[in-house]
Amino acid sequence: MSRFDYFVVFAEMRTGSNFLEANINAFDGLQCHGEAFNPHFIGYPNTDDILGVRLGLRQADPEVLIDAIKEQSDGLGGFRFFNDHDQRVLDVVLPDPRCAKIILTRNPVESYVSWKIAQATGQWKLTNVKHAKSEKVSFEPAEFETHLAALQAFQVRLLNALQRSGQTAFYVAYEDLQDVDIMNGLAAFLECDDRLEHLDKKLKKQNPAPMSDKVSNFDDMAQSLARMDRFNLARTPNFEPRRGPAVPTYIACAQSPLLYMPLKSGPELAVQNWMAAIDQVDPADLKQGFTQKTLRQWKRKNTGHRSFAVLRHPLVRAHAAFCDRILSTDKGSFTEIRETLRREFKLPYAKGKIGDGYDTARHQEAFLGFLRFLKANLAGQTSIRVDANWASQASILSGMSEFVAPDFIMREETLERDCQILGDMVGLPNLPKPDFETDPHLHALESIHNDDLDAAIRDVYQRDFMMFGFDDWRA
Repeated sequence: MSRFDYFVVFAEMRTGSNFLEANINAFDGLQCHGEAFNPHFIGYPNTDDILGVRLGLRQADPEVLIDAIKEQSDGLGGFRFFNDHDQRVLDVVLPDPRCAKIILTRNPVESYVSWKIAQATGQWKLTNVKHAKSEKVSFEPAEFETHLAALQAFQVRLLNALQRSGQTAFYVAYEDLQDVDIMNGLAAFLECDDRLEHLDKKLKKQNPAPMSDKVSNFDDMAQSLARMDRFNLARTPNFEPRRGPAVPTYIACAQSPLLYMPLKSGPELAVQNWMAAIDQVDPADLKQGFTQKTLRQWKRKNTGHRSFAVLRHPLVRAHAAFCDRILSTDKGSFTEIRETLRREFKLPYAKGKIGDGYDTARHQEAFLGFLRFLKANLAGQTSIRVDANWASQASILSGMSEFVAPDFIMREETLERDCQILGDMVGLPNLPKPDFETDPHLHALESIHNDDLDAAIRDVYQRDFMMFGFDDWRA
């Protein structure tokens, strides 16, 4: 019994997919049905149906066509699929091990220029070189980057889907299309017994000239490509574990349509007090303990609602996390992590607060040690969890957006102004002002602040500094 019921060729425009399809169809026992899920036509331009399935039926239910290809093709059936085709199809074919995956790739600069030439000449296929059309085109950097980003995102999606489901694909490069042995290898992958002695010769290469003869601004193109960070050398490494949306931590006003999405170790108490003051209730009366279901219900009930989060400067936030969770021994502190940091990272702290055998010099030394721990912790180099109290704010917001992204991201240093803006959003222009003091540990941080701390915090939270434009604290 064959391991495959059907196949899909993942490709893009101007990658040689027509030529690949012609050779697949040359095998006895294989049948490729073109761009079966192109949103603008079915299979090929000017065709009405595939195996009796018309465009309207396919648009209503793409699985009807998939079933027809599996059951009615002449041999093993399949189709070509591009990144802008019906995305519902991916949910069906990617996790299906009975669907053979063929991935065709081409140098994206070549495919982009070929696409531009085809647009300019109107010639998308060539079967007779006497009818060949050619035209120089202009390389547009922004357009190419958009083209490249779409290709890369699609390839990553394919790769990750195959990895997660334990599947593999047959990879074909544009240059491989002229190799009959590779085409026969593809047939073997599809468990087809037929073999080709030569390739289909009907389709001709359309633009065989050097790139310099096809692009009118070739020098500009070379400079633009040189500026692109192909190997992503400028990226900020991120080894933090992915975080979930943390819906149970969200807090809503008692009556007003405002939802707070807290970033731990931020000005949480001040914000909650402000939310309680809006409706003149006690902070205990705020709505908490949401599930995704109850949060959806709250959103439906509170038309015009707005959700918000509050960013805190990374240095202030790390210091608050250190004071509340590590230095403190009160309820909510991390006793075991505290002991591990004392033992493994040699943090010089004692129980109690500054002034009780624990002066500012020791506090500064201990906090610097904590920042060294955070750098290793966020890089995945320690056995201690990356706790939400010191995880990067970028990663927390990313996790939240898997369920719902905040409508408004406020900043602690401009909290009073931002709260008024938020009030205007929901038709509450005269909201009370938030508490002026949002961080009880601010004076302790001011007493130890220096250039070493600024450098250390930038090293730990490079991504937050880059994503949110933070400057040195008190700069």
